[in-house]
Amino acid sequence: MDLRALTLFVGLCSSGPSPCSGRLEQQRQSDWEPVRDQNLDWNLTAADQVCRRISCGSVVSLRRTLDQEPPQDLVTRDESRAEGTPERPPFRVEITCSDSVRLVGGTHRCSGRLQVKRNQVWSSVCSDGFDLQDAEVVCRELGCGSPSGFKEELYGEAPEWIPEFRCGGHESALLHCERSDRDTCSPGTTVTLTCSAPDQVRLVGNRSTCAGELQMKVHEDWRPAVDEDWYWSQKWTSAAASAVCSQLRCGSIVTTDLERIGSKRPVWRIESSCFQSTVSLQDCLFLSDEARDSYSLQVICSDLLVQPNISVSSSRLEVQQQKVKVLLGSNFSIICSTRPQYPGGSFQLVFNSSSSTLNYVLPAVTHSAVFLFPAAEGLHRGTYTCIYHLYVFSHNFSSTSRPIYLIPSAL
Repeated sequence: MDLRALTLFVGLCSSGPSPCSGRLEQQRQSDWEPVRDQNLDWNLTAADQVCRRISCGSVVSLRRTLDQEPPQDLVTRDESRAEGTPERPPFRVEITCSDSVRLVGGTHRCSGRLQVKRNQVWSSVCSDGFDLQDAEVVCRELGCGSPSGFKEELYGEAPEWIPEFRCGGHESALLHCERSDRDTCSPGTTVTLTCSAPDQVRLVGNRSTCAGELQMKVHEDWRPAVDEDWYWSQKWTSAAASAVCSQLRCGSIVTTDLERIGSKRPVWRIESSCFQSTVSLQDCLFLSDEARDSYSLQVICSDLLVQPNISVSSSRLEVQQQKVKVLLGSNFSIICSTRPQYPGGSFQLVFNSSSSTLNYVLPAVTHSAVFLFPAAEGLHRGTYTCIYHLYVFSHNFSSTSRPIYLIPSAL
């Protein structure tokens, strides 16, 4: 996809009241025809550029619909694919942009300096009087999540239009809010707004939040997310898989698998080929209600196991944050335990002192292990850590507890 070629000859064919929403078309000679997304080049980042080039606000959504009448000269067969794999059908692209609000200069499409269009002129919004209810309306209008922060920021010259918005928080658009024109504004102060990511990600169907079927939420609707590229090429890129684990704070990718469900169900589709270091998981999502036999994308991340707990039991002890004092000569136990996720496994107790490092291993029984010490001595002084080990899904996993420092003392 070459956006430069579309710069002067692109538009949205709208059948509704908004000129900023509709089917994407390009002009060839004197005729307009739909833009066909044969290779799934279009994502939210590209759609946002189109919105800005046709003087609309930020992109709200990108939708693909199956093209029922592809042109005769459209090539639908990639000769590099293995024989027997299905041909990818062409899609038409539908884009919804905000009419009069946009965020510019941010780190992602749901952050940046707030601008409002009035009389076909885009102007920054004065920060004076802007509050949380105003921010909630803007984030909702842009199809983003709730506001996670807004602030005033010095930015060159003062805004050209300086209203004070008085939103109740329930309005569907900022310009639907009551407002009063003001004569003053702190010089050069504009609103910089950050909304949370518009879509959410989860892994479900397993005993861990870091393993299971990949699902995403769009407009409060959770659906399985299926990789369109995997469907056509049977390949899932490492960049895409790593992005899933990273966004969930689940470490690195361990393995992925594609399971055929057989029954038809609504899904969201993602394109793993679009992933780059600066592209988020949401940027590679596209919406389509096409129904067909679906697949389940199973993802397993390295932080599969929850962090185990470590504690000390003795007849005489004192606990001060992560330091534990036990009475010299008394019996004590160090208990390793974990939340029930998977059966089996083992606990490794690691002891580090100024002079040595020792390891003790016991099998996990009802998700815990008790390491007994007959009498507390000076040589027991040091740092103790529990490591839970488990072999599951044909891989070895481990998780480490916080450390504690044990001090044999006369108390």
